[in-house]
Amino acid sequence: MQSMAAEGHEATDLGCVKGAGTVQDAISGSGPDAAPRALAKTPTGIRGFEAISGGGLPRGRPTLVTGASGSGKTMFAMEFLVRGARQFDEPGVLLTFEESAEDIAANVRSLGFDVDALVEAKRLAICPMPIDPAQIITTGAFDLEALFVRLEHAVDRVGARRVALDTIEVLLSCLGNEAIVRGELARLFHRLKQRGLTTVVTGERGRGGALTRFGIEEYVSDCVLVLDQRVDNEISTRRLRIVKYRGSVHGTNEFPFLITDRGLTVLPITAVALSYPASSERISSGIERLDQMLGGGLYRGSTVLISGSAGTGKTTLVAHLLDAACRRGEKSLFLSYEESPDQLIRNMASVGVDLQRWVEAGLLVIWAERSTAHGLEEHLGRLDRMLEDFQPRVAALDAMGSLIQIGSQREVTAALARQIDLMKGRGITAVLTSLTHGEEQEDSSLTVSSLTDTWLLLRNVESDGERNRLLFVIKSRGMAHSNQVREFVLSDHGAELLDVAVGPQGVLTGSARLQQQKRLASAAAQLEAEIGRRRVALARQTAATEARIEALQGQLQAERAAFEAFVADEERHRIEEAAFRSSRERQSGAGG
Repeated sequence: MQSMAAEGHEATDLGCVKGAGTVQDAISGSGPDAAPRALAKTPTGIRGFEAISGGGLPRGRPTLVTGASGSGKTMFAMEFLVRGARQFDEPGVLLTFEESAEDIAANVRSLGFDVDALVEAKRLAICPMPIDPAQIITTGAFDLEALFVRLEHAVDRVGARRVALDTIEVLLSCLGNEAIVRGELARLFHRLKQRGLTTVVTGERGRGGALTRFGIEEYVSDCVLVLDQRVDNEISTRRLRIVKYRGSVHGTNEFPFLITDRGLTVLPITAVALSYPASSERISSGIERLDQMLGGGLYRGSTVLISGSAGTGKTTLVAHLLDAACRRGEKSLFLSYEESPDQLIRNMASVGVDLQRWVEAGLLVIWAERSTAHGLEEHLGRLDRMLEDFQPRVAALDAMGSLIQIGSQREVTAALARQIDLMKGRGITAVLTSLTHGEEQEDSSLTVSSLTDTWLLLRNVESDGERNRLLFVIKSRGMAHSNQVREFVLSDHGAELLDVAVGPQGVLTGSARLQQQKRLASAAAQLEAEIGRRRVALARQTAATEARIEALQGQLQAERAAFEAFVADEERHRIEEAAFRSSRERQSGAGG
């Protein structure tokens, strides 16, 4: 029977993959050498599921969703139907053996689904068939033809392309002749395949690791999903695993999933491929000298890790980054696991950063909660929702190291890597703070330093009976950055990076830097005084010299005048003597 059903499906329901799956369409053709077609799939609309399933559930085939009570089977089936009707123009039918239509509608209303509206619009049909074991008497042979007729009538009435059966174990456990029921189920699944209906069948887990209590997986063998809910360290976590998916590549690991007021979310929310864009735009950190150390600022969409021991100013540096973003008119998100919003606003106001005005302007959202309030997956889901609702350009996750209280090092690192990918995929500039301990100054407790683009290290140093702060740029990918150490000072008008002060013992900070500056200022003053004294002496000497020069020039001029007078007198005597001789000569000539 199963083989016939599979053959009937292959003959009538081959096609291309629908949705954003990873399975590529094969080139269709004919003949024995033609390339086979890729398995046709139906997208569920459940966020994150298409990424791990390669596009959704097998189209026109039944899928088994099994799990213990409370694992989310019915929610999965209902969201599959509701999103099919709302998003993919594929009406659906729910056949339920446990709950009434009113109870079903009330239950999924908490997910944000208005089932009543879909029923009124004939996009969804709910067929309750509650079974009371006390009222069932089995005598002789029987079949499920009445169930088939009712189901097919509902399918025809809404033009259904999707069907969900919830929970099939109820029917099996109430009817005495198991062999006949199994045969009837095989016939039901065969008829669903013939009509090309994509079907979700929910079932209870069996004992000893069995997928179901009655072996339904023998009939629903194309795709099997296992849902699980476990409690570890008093924190509940739901997991989903694709046990089997015939004809399709799929994720084989256990994937956490959440049930929220917006439906199910399977993690990872997005594909794990490193395909996000890299921007060349620079944005300011809010501290001018830090921008200079980074060669002009941070790259937009990059990830910044700020690590340091307690009291080094990590949160204050984050506040400056967010303040700078809000000054640019960009929405920002501040997620804290240690301080309340009011406490953060008060503390930052003491260092000259007014976050309250940005909150009131709608540019800043501060979300604070204890890390132990939820599991790692719930934290990731909440972050995803805040990013989707608020659409920030900059997001800061403060005190992320506290997540180590709710998971192992490996689990926390994996969760943070997903958070980083989530923000990078949206082009959000992300800022994370991490606490360092003891001498491990260049080792972040988050162990995600390799995933970040820029790593700033803040360090406390002790000297002369005081503690001061230093800032280092450990790395900054894709940009030239300073290798200098700068003193990081917090004052009532904000954070500042001071020029490097170097003494005989190395970099000077605090009072040692001030004393060095005083010594340098005193030496500069003494030098200026000596320069002034020598300038006055030089001026006096210059004046005296100039006076002597002026006297000598006067004497020289007098001597030149006397010389010129002497020359003039001698020239006059010479002329007079020449005239006299000439006169004598003329007189002698006349007498002769």
